Amino acid sequence: MRRDRIVIVGGGVAGVSAALLLGKLGREVTLIERQPTLVAGPPFCHLHAGGNLYREIDDDQCLKLLRQSIDFARLYPFAIDRRPTVIAVPTEDSGKPEQLLRRLELLRGAYARMVAEDPGRKVLGEPEGYFRLFEREEIENLARCEAVERPRNAREWMIPLAHHLDLERVQYPLILVQEYGINLFRLAAGAGLALEAMPNVKIRRETKVVDVRREGTGFRVECEGAFDGAIECDYLINAAGFRTGEIDEMLGVKERRMVEFKAAYTSHWAKRETLWPEVIFHGERGTPRGMGQFTPYPGGYVQLHGMTQEITLYPDGLVESAPQTSQPRLPDHFLEKIERGWPKEERDARTRRAIAHLARFLPDFSEATVGGPPLFGAQQIPGEDPTLRVAEVAFPLPGYARCEIVKVSSVTDMAREILRDLDQGESSEIRDEATLWQIPQLGDVKEEELSERARRIAASRGYPAMMGDRCVGT
Repeated sequence: MRRDRIVIVGGGVAGVSAALLLGKLGREVTLIERQPTLVAGPPFCHLHAGGNLYREIDDDQCLKLLRQSIDFARLYPFAIDRRPTVIAVPTEDSGKPEQLLRRLELLRGAYARMVAEDPGRKVLGEPEGYFRLFEREEIENLARCEAVERPRNAREWMIPLAHHLDLERVQYPLILVQEYGINLFRLAAGAGLALEAMPNVKIRRETKVVDVRREGTGFRVECEGAFDGAIECDYLINAAGFRTGEIDEMLGVKERRMVEFKAAYTSHWAKRETLWPEVIFHGERGTPRGMGQFTPYPGGYVQLHGMTQEITLYPDGLVESAPQTSQPRLPDHFLEKIERGWPKEERDARTRRAIAHLARFLPDFSEATVGGPPLFGAQQIPGEDPTLRVAEVAFPLPGYARCEIVKVSSVTDMAREILRDLDQGESSEIRDEATLWQIPQLGDVKEEELSERARRIAASRGYPAMMGDRCVGT
């Protein structure tokens, strides 16, 4: 049976990716989103092309993240900031840079094989340049060089960091790896423009799902808000993010899962050189020395993570579902932030702690100021393993798909499996991987229109408009 009428609950990156694929294939899609704009869920900023931020995950997850990241970058090239990432191991950390090399070699070899099989996968630069090591002497030499306006190679990307890094606080070598940035405002803008160009896709913004029930072989979805009424469908996709369990419970589905609230912070560093790499300082999650993440945006704005309970994490921020429920219950103060925004005092205090956390390694960064509201939200983690980084989708009922992504790069695998379930494995589009993700409406998006909308989305959410700009020179 061909199921053409599809409702997708949730307009985050999972929901819009499924809508783009199914809309391209001619299905009748209705996308329901609570917020005024799409992709308004938990923040993301990093293309995890190998998962090198996470020392705790296994090789299989890293290899999968590499492949998925390449697929994601090919699907949304306009959202990718092609700046590399520097991995630094602090002197105070128990790990050693050399411990990362075996995995990096494994990933470089896997990337080379992928490119040999399909040259279109060469989106992370040349395979031999997937990573590059920098010893202290070379960093000292680079510190004497002037920053260039448009870095052309690994050495030139390292110059701004060399100018500001406390060389005594990190171990050597430093590692530069071709893991790029993702601009969520540009992704929201481009995906929205593409979906609006599909006549068979309806977007119901500012609309809340209040009930879902079986009706024959399909579903009836009751809504309220900007769209007030019921929608009938043959196939239901639950892409509701941290509220996934609410839809499960409406359908009588019980599933164990966790929800974690996290936040990144917006700072402004007026003296920062124009272009920086992203910089990761490894550390033990949840301790005062947790990982620090320095993510540059245009105009001197920097997004900050500090994986401590005083910055990005919270002591009560990870919750799990009770035995007879599917939806974990976040404490009220998190729901208050999600629904109504942050108290200024807490926002400023945590931002200043994040600045201090990174200034341990970049002393001049202590001059940075609060640059805007946090980028924050809650994400689901299926099952009971909080370190899980790779998950895609589950099918708990006939005609019902539940998106379970943890990292945004998993959306292509997720949508592919949904299509396979829709067509019971008989889809000709699945067999033709070369054209599956060629979506004309994405290719037709004009840069000027995309940039203007990305800036407008950023400003509508309270962020500096230029955070919607593309990284210059990418």
